[in-house]
Amino acid sequence: MKKFLITSLFTLLGLSSLFAQDWQTDFSKAKEIAKNEKKPIVLVFQGSDWCGPCIKLDREVWSTAEFKEYSEKHFVMLKADFPKRSKNSLSKEQQEKNNALAEKYNKRGYFPFVVVLNANGDVKGSTGYKNMEPVQFEKLLSSYN
Repeated sequence: MKKFLITSLFTLLGLSSLFAQDWQTDFSKAKEIAKNEKKPIVLVFQGSDWCGPCIKLDREVWSTAEFKEYSEKHFVMLKADFPKRSKNSLSKEQQEKNNALAEKYNKRGYFPFVVVLNANGDVKGSTGYKNMEPVQFEKLLSSYN
């Protein structure tokens, strides 16, 4: 029984990592990957623990297996999170990086705010929350490229 539980646990952990979104949090690294793989960057400004539309977008699009599979092949996903609860606070270094991204790409402070960039960091298009199926959101983001 113990062997079965351990095997089941490792199987579940393996499957969850298989479907995990590969979010970058460092802009320089995201640009490097985008250049090497010839993909646009999808920069997502979110308030993961307080912004209702951000949470809906994560649940309805970013976390779906369909979007994860598509984005892995077509985008470099970059997250700039702005949590409010102290238990979710970011490191000082990460908060400074996110603040710098917001100063450049989200001056009005919209949440959620999704910006499609080329590998040089030039804006190709932007959007907010839209009540769309993942495939529709994929098409929207791809249309900015």
